[in-house]
Amino acid sequence: MKKVQHFFEKYAFGVCTRLGEKLGLATTSIRMFFIYASFLTFGSPVIIYLALAFVINIRKHLRRRNNSVWYY
Repeated sequence: MKKVQHFFEKYAFGVCTRLGEKLGLATTSIRMFFIYASFLTFGSPVIIYLALAFVINIRKHLRRRNNSVWYY
């Protein structure tokens, strides 16, 4: 089970993991919140999740870009 969890955390967006680190909460609690909130509100937290994933991905891209040839 840990291998599956590690695979998804490494290759998926990592939104819940990042939020857990920032807020000091357990990652499983945040994941459960997204799952329950998605069922209760017919999927609207999925939009928030994807927006957070987009922001995290853009930030990673910008950090990598700072080490390019143009900054020397």
